[in-house]
Amino acid sequence: MNKLSTLSVLPEGCLSEILSITSPRDVCSAAGITKAFKSVADSDRVWERFLPPDYREVIARAAAPVVFGSKKQLYRHLSESYILLDRGYLGFKLEKKSGKKCYMLGAKDLIFYMGEDEAADNTFEWGRLPESRFEDVAIARDAWPLDIRGKIASVMLSGKTTYVAYLVYQTTSDSYGLNNPSHTSVNFLGVWNGSTDVWLHNPWLRTSLRKRAQRKDGWKEVKLGEFYYDGENEGEVEMAFEEYEGFISGFIVEGIELRPK
Repeated sequence: MNKLSTLSVLPEGCLSEILSITSPRDVCSAAGITKAFKSVADSDRVWERFLPPDYREVIARAAAPVVFGSKKQLYRHLSESYILLDRGYLGFKLEKKSGKKCYMLGAKDLIFYMGEDEAADNTFEWGRLPESRFEDVAIARDAWPLDIRGKIASVMLSGKTTYVAYLVYQTTSDSYGLNNPSHTSVNFLGVWNGSTDVWLHNPWLRTSLRKRAQRKDGWKEVKLGEFYYDGENEGEVEMAFEEYEGFISGFIVEGIELRPK
């Protein structure tokens, strides 16, 4: 009798415990081993262990009903695309390989400043793009200086995780002013991380390097910084993108995304 056959005769509860301490990818692979493995690998008991402890509270905040027939279906749904929460300004999903939480703060959930804490209502206009997951995006029109900020409570995130924050953006065909160095930052519990030399568009950069900013969903991204959340020391994560060198126009902001490193 081989090792897999030996495992397959274990009680269902034992198999569930074994599979639930692996990973979603491992469980999907195990489902193809034997019928006994598939039954357990597809069970709610296993897949609920991969969902965040507060998943019920999270999906209760969804702007549209989240329909699922099993915990495996729910995990797949949450890991394939963002669901919108509350007023539709905040996106939530799970990282497919780990089940850790990802968030995207939509443009309506961000703060846009012009100069000394002056709201930039006159330099940004709201628009709609069919490729955006949010109803509204922010479009810069002759904005200077440019100061975009977002905040999120760390308690909403997955513990024992290093997160990276990204500004998700796109540009119009008539955009200009994007070839100046910008400042980015992430501040959590007094620990600062970021850069003072970030480019939205660097015409002197090799094409291969510029393509790194391109996302699979058609948007572009620029890293703001990263931080570690241990799951115990709670606070507010502050993220910022600043550009003071010149006027920017045709710069479309979808939001700020936080995802595990």
